[in-house]
Amino acid sequence: MSATRIATAGVELSLQVSGPDDGPVVVLVHGYPDNRTVWDRVVDYLEHDHRVATYDVRGAGESTAPPSRSGYKIGRLVDDFAAVLDRVAPDRRPVHVVGHDWGSVQLWGAVMREPNDARLRGRLASFTSISGPGLDVYGHFLRNGLRQRRFGAVGRQLLHSWYFGAFQVPFVPELVFSRLGGRIRSRLEKRQQLDGHWDDETFRSDARLGVNLYRANRFDFHRSTTAVPVQLIVPTKDAFITPAMFEDIETFAPDLRRLDVVANHWVVQTQPQVVADAVRSFVEDVERR
Repeated sequence: MSATRIATAGVELSLQVSGPDDGPVVVLVHGYPDNRTVWDRVVDYLEHDHRVATYDVRGAGESTAPPSRSGYKIGRLVDDFAAVLDRVAPDRRPVHVVGHDWGSVQLWGAVMREPNDARLRGRLASFTSISGPGLDVYGHFLRNGLRQRRFGAVGRQLLHSWYFGAFQVPFVPELVFSRLGGRIRSRLEKRQQLDGHWDDETFRSDARLGVNLYRANRFDFHRSTTAVPVQLIVPTKDAFITPAMFEDIETFAPDLRRLDVVANHWVVQTQPQVVADAVRSFVEDVERR
């Protein structure tokens, strides 16, 4: 196992790599309010035969934070991801990427940019998305749901996404996480069956800084398509993203595999072997093509 730091787009990222040099490269990207340790149990199952990379995204864990809100835009997150690719696959061999929550959101951004971004073109072998629709996927769901008068499905998702609005309020979320972060962490761990998942101080910091992800980015109502093979892992008991969100996902990713899992949002923690097995199977199938 090796740890290093990468300078990119005004921040320094903390990167950790393990596994055999000649194994398929898999990059795991975490969401909010996590850091790279959310993947530790999945890494345990993959690192024996895969080259596995995890990193703290900007503003989380041991990575530094950008000086302004604009530093959290999807474009800057894609810049970071491209820098990670250069470090873990300097020979430009295609890598397999896996994202959870906001890690998945930003990877959708990278996958959709892949044909037109020289840093990414031809370098993404596959993408496994977990509990994180792209901003265009979310926008498409809302617009089409309203056009088709699917008010129940749209309403349920908006209720699940109540925090999007709450995080737009200036200063208040940061104050709440600073003063009540311990209570919020304990309650979230209990409800999501994540006993001892977060370190208290790290949770406060990651949650406080990460709200800028929601402030810097908006839903995208433009639809594009990717040729990258996509695997969708859908936790059916997700408290934040309803399964209905992905009913029309084939319009964005025609080369699609879907796996529904009876699990909550943090399936990467509660069922790491299921996630690892799905990633391994998908990687093997894609590598055989």
